[in-house]
Amino acid sequence: MSVVQKREEQGMKIGYIGLGNLGGHIAASLIRAGYEVVVYDRDPALGDRHRAMGAGVADSPADLAAQVDHVFTCLPSPAVSEAVLTQVLTTARPGMTWVENSTLGRDDVVLLAGLAQAAGLRMLEAPVTGGVHLAARGEITVLVGGDVDLLDLHRAALMAIGNRLFHMGPLGSAAVIKVITNMLAFIHLVADGEALMLARRGGLDLKTAWEAIAASSGSSFVHETEGQLILNGSYDIAFTMDLALKDLGFAMGFGQEFGVPLDLAGQTMQTFVKGRAAYGGAAQSTQIVKLLEDALGTDLRAEGFPARLE
Repeated sequence: MSVVQKREEQGMKIGYIGLGNLGGHIAASLIRAGYEVVVYDRDPALGDRHRAMGAGVADSPADLAAQVDHVFTCLPSPAVSEAVLTQVLTTARPGMTWVENSTLGRDDVVLLAGLAQAAGLRMLEAPVTGGVHLAARGEITVLVGGDVDLLDLHRAALMAIGNRLFHMGPLGSAAVIKVITNMLAFIHLVADGEALMLARRGGLDLKTAWEAIAASSGSSFVHETEGQLILNGSYDIAFTMDLALKDLGFAMGFGQEFGVPLDLAGQTMQTFVKGRAAYGGAAQSTQIVKLLEDALGTDLRAEGFPARLE
């Protein structure tokens, strides 16, 4: 048995880089599952709750990689992922795996996996989907691309992050399905805003209308979750316009590459371009519905809906 295998039999030590809305919850889930965890974020304050849970806090990605068996990341863009990987590689040891929870394009995954492999680090892509509230509960869905032996090695940790896991195939395949799921979510979001506005302008009680849609063939995961935040008026889904446009850009790129006309996705992307222009790239993606509210001078408020999903 190798040194690495012996260490993993005794307990895998995981480093987690990127403690934002998703990554912070994922790292917390690993700690709660009993893993020894070391965390890092460029904003040191984001590691305070993990330190209180018993995690170590590193000073840099390189410092983190020197302390752990495997590194997980959840980062906002391919450029940031590459920059962090570059630092990790300076101290990564043989047998270490990089598990990437970020949403990347397929070409980004293949490129970064090549850079990692050249330095002796194997990569498993494992983007997550379902929303920040499910990540907080350890119930998010994990989409995996990569070698089966790496999936087997990290399956228990990935199942601590989420309660459903799908192995989509080789590296890059999880990126494709993740972009597809996000594309659908953004289309559904714009459509749900239009549906709720029809109900409002048609004189219906919005709470009852929301309940009726949720119980109908027209319902969707987005209606049942983000629809509540629209009706509350908080729009607080913890996902930005900039991130939505990043993912829609990936989708349009796949459409061009695979020869699939994405009419609805294209229209939705243009709507999000307008939303970013109106409210800023850091605005909540759910605020895309506010474009319609502002244009018609009609809000979509109703009593009894939460400001955040729990």
